[in-house]
Amino acid sequence: MATNHAPLHKVFGALSDPTRLAVVEQLVQGPASVSHLSQPFGMARPTFLKHLQVLENAGIVTSEKAGRVRTVTLSPNALDWVDTWVRQHRKRWERRLNDLGTILEKEINR
Repeated sequence: MATNHAPLHKVFGALSDPTRLAVVEQLVQGPASVSHLSQPFGMARPTFLKHLQVLENAGIVTSEKAGRVRTVTLSPNALDWVDTWVRQHRKRWERRLNDLGTILEKEINR
């Protein structure tokens, strides 16, 4: 499947980390400053900024600096294509599992 988005491994890799996933969940509520986002984690600012960079490289968030404040925003529809990808694969696997169930049922009833 060709897309104009970050490679799938970057997106899933970015979301696989609990800190980054929590940041994304917070950003669903709206844009937030780096200071606000980092408060619950109690980690050094450079470490937290690395997490944000991973999210930005995956195309999940964007950030903008105004004066001394960097505001992070969830990219519009950033994860819609991931949802589509998962649904397509789920349908394929459900069909395969249903086919397997039919074959096993026929074998059992022989």
